[in-house]
Amino acid sequence: MKHIIIFATAMLLYTAAYSQQQAQKNAGMFSLGTRNTLSAFNHDEAIGKGIGGQARLQLSKRINSEWYFDYITSKTNLTARNDYHIGWSLLFYLKNNYDFTRLLQPYLIAGHCFDNTKVFEKANKQNNASRLSMATQAGLGTHINITPKFDCSLSTQYMLHFGKDIDADTNDGKVLIQKSTNTEMDGHLLFTLSVNYKLKNLW
Repeated sequence: MKHIIIFATAMLLYTAAYSQQQAQKNAGMFSLGTRNTLSAFNHDEAIGKGIGGQARLQLSKRINSEWYFDYITSKTNLTARNDYHIGWSLLFYLKNNYDFTRLLQPYLIAGHCFDNTKVFEKANKQNNASRLSMATQAGLGTHINITPKFDCSLSTQYMLHFGKDIDADTNDGKVLIQKSTNTEMDGHLLFTLSVNYKLKNLW
């Protein structure tokens, strides 16, 4: 019985030491990845589909950072819309699940981005309006750790934009695209699927 207790204690100490060592190794880890996005419940009710890339730099064992670029397109019957997102997010890992050894690694995510939007008539691209805006976003996500270095990640965020809204309407068969003169809030859901690989520990 004494040998069993000694063995169990040694295993617990080894596991704790390994987890701490792994956490220290992960701080400073630099990753690169690709991403696909889906924007839903937009003001114009169109579904946006996008592609992009991202880099991650882990700041501590519980906090990771994500720096990304998205190109998102959506269409209605008469108009099309292009969005360019460039921004950053912080990922906060829950409890002690931060060493990338478990299959699922959930996190809270929040951040900020800048957005360049252009709306144009599909039959006449000269009929258009554009805006620059900024946004804040927050939500939930999880890594699906294929290996400790390679993951597939899913996240859902609500993104709230602050800028001049662009409206498209028809009048006597003509498409009218107008940008408002006042700053307004415009929100939508953003679903992201990414594939990422850890390249190097920077410190």
